[in-house]
Amino acid sequence: MDNILDGLNTEQLQAVTATEGFYRVIAGAGSGKTRALSHRFAYLVSEIGALPSGILCVTFTNKAAAEMKKRIRALTGDNDTGYISTFHSFCVSVLQEDISAVQYPKSFLVLDNADIDAMLKLIYEERGLTLRDMTFGKARDMIEMRKLVKDPEYYELMIAMTPEALQEKYLNAAAADDIIFWGYLYQEKKCFGLDYNDLIKYVLHIFDIDAAIRLKWQQRLEYIMIDEFQDIDALQYRLMRVLCDYHKNLFIVGDPDQTIYTWRGASVRYLLEFDKEFSNVRTIMMMRNYRSTPQIVAAANALIAANKIRVDKDLIPTLPDGAPVVYHHARTAGEEALWIAHEIKDLADRGAPLRDITILYRAHYLSRTLEEVFLREELPYTIFSGVQFFSRMEIKDALSYLRLVSLRDDLSFLRVANVPKRNLGQRRMKFLQDYAVQNSCTLYAALERTVDDDIFKNTKAKRLLALVERFSALVSELPVSELLSKLLDESGYEALLRTEGSQERLDNLAELKQSVHDFEINCGEESTLESYLAHVALMTAGDAESGKNAVKLMTVHTAKGLEFPYVFLCGLMEGVFPSKKVLTREGMEEERRLCFVAFTRAEKRLCLTDAEGRNLDGSYRYPSRFIFNVDRALLTYTGELDPRLVSDTRLMIESNEKMLELTAAGPSFGPGDRVVHSIMGSGEIVDIDRDKNAYLVKFDSIPTPRKISMRARLERAPSQV
Repeated sequence: MDNILDGLNTEQLQAVTATEGFYRVIAGAGSGKTRALSHRFAYLVSEIGALPSGILCVTFTNKAAAEMKKRIRALTGDNDTGYISTFHSFCVSVLQEDISAVQYPKSFLVLDNADIDAMLKLIYEERGLTLRDMTFGKARDMIEMRKLVKDPEYYELMIAMTPEALQEKYLNAAAADDIIFWGYLYQEKKCFGLDYNDLIKYVLHIFDIDAAIRLKWQQRLEYIMIDEFQDIDALQYRLMRVLCDYHKNLFIVGDPDQTIYTWRGASVRYLLEFDKEFSNVRTIMMMRNYRSTPQIVAAANALIAANKIRVDKDLIPTLPDGAPVVYHHARTAGEEALWIAHEIKDLADRGAPLRDITILYRAHYLSRTLEEVFLREELPYTIFSGVQFFSRMEIKDALSYLRLVSLRDDLSFLRVANVPKRNLGQRRMKFLQDYAVQNSCTLYAALERTVDDDIFKNTKAKRLLALVERFSALVSELPVSELLSKLLDESGYEALLRTEGSQERLDNLAELKQSVHDFEINCGEESTLESYLAHVALMTAGDAESGKNAVKLMTVHTAKGLEFPYVFLCGLMEGVFPSKKVLTREGMEEERRLCFVAFTRAEKRLCLTDAEGRNLDGSYRYPSRFIFNVDRALLTYTGELDPRLVSDTRLMIESNEKMLELTAAGPSFGPGDRVVHSIMGSGEIVDIDRDKNAYLVKFDSIPTPRKISMRARLERAPSQV
């Protein structure tokens, strides 16, 4: 008991010992919410006597889940940590137990982006589509949007229709987006695959159609805790409501000032209006900041105070005074990058490891100038983007071998059947694909049935089949780490990399083996091959780490949930941060919240920078309004700004704020309305472009319609007054 409650402040203690009912914890940045959640889990188990298997604790990254499991084990001394996972990982657990309710096998496949691209490649080749019709990235986005908006009940068709019926719908489709969408659903059904967006949909559907399964999970989960509640979306909210409806024990933790994912469905109102949706909600405010110096906390408080849609609160610093928050205005982007490089070298000379220094920016393109300068200045750096660890070729190959052994799916077969070379080239693969379509079977089953055909003479097809069968029999006998090592050896894959002299790839395979070993330690009895494959499919960029002693470069979105001793926030210009794409007051508040997240990543020192110059569209670059949101006394300027620049910047910001207010009010006219323009004369509103806040007007005196900003002075025609 003393160990679990030791060192908690008053608010944390209140949160940890709150057990029954609905609780909302408003936890400011750096206030120790992970500590409160892990100690509450340990308190429920050690003091209340709750079973770990009856506790669901939802985090938003696998990395956060692993960290929480580690902390709880240290507190309880027990390897059983119940359901500590992301929403999607939890849904995999539900489906592995109950997906038979929709006639899917328990060995269903969890798809990642590489799998989806492999499916798209098959569809494009089969139907003669090219990237001119639609890039893979746009195709993935289109599929996601159709599933969420246009065809939200798609899964009912997937469940009800046979692969043959879905194939017919796909083959009869004519438009590119229909071909891709139905072709993708057909490919999914054929291998019983579910992508990221399917997981919650299928769980909710099973809960809707099977009351017994729903009640089983509701009764099992006696306590539900949800971290980062401000990031929850509508589907996750629905799932949460269903799960807590029996025991009515729900404990949520979040910060409305860190809602930065509305573009993917999150809503700050779920947190702000929680007490209106549930009865007898008790709210706990955790505002003491244990991460940042008072100087950084003061700047962050001043920045976010400019927002209106929020809980009125201030972070309370607990650390001793530190360095001032510095603002540097540069003449060019090159000078901005050079100033940052010199500051970093100065920090390094004073003993700061480069790995403790992070540069944040609004968008990836801003890294180009930084990279050029860092290469010239011989400053090592790592960009947290691009090809992540689990997307590398050799890692995907190794995982495909594991998946082929477990699931015998087409995607894995296509990826590794001829790697290393087994003389199973394009002609023989076409033979198998034709056979599989004609006989409604997998490619692996097609090879099993036709391996004695003359076409497979002088190939290693039988060796591949023997390899898969032998290791399939070992799945339940060997730990996943040992199975992987033996499989990579006996398949000849590691030998192939050695022959190629690919030491970096061999090193990556060694790191993969270590990750499997870590997974086994963290999960204990849960560490089956199926659970590991599902775990890896749900890995995100935020789960990747680098131990290299180099400066980190990343977007602010990537940095969410992380903290760094030294932070440089660059590119603080109007049209960059805040983004020029912001067209609403709500959008501007989200940009400010994103900037607040950037500020509060810093522990010891925070530097803000911007640069003059022109954007690609020719517009002039002004310092960001977010700099002016912070009281001048809270920032140390490296040089005074030109009074003319300050004046012009404020005028531009005021004009933009008026535009945002106009957008919030909505259009004054609609299609068909007659209007009068002081210069262009009378005309009729033809259409409204909400993205550009403009009317399309057909003026009587001009032959073609014109787009006119909503800011322009238009009056209703006298006949309509």
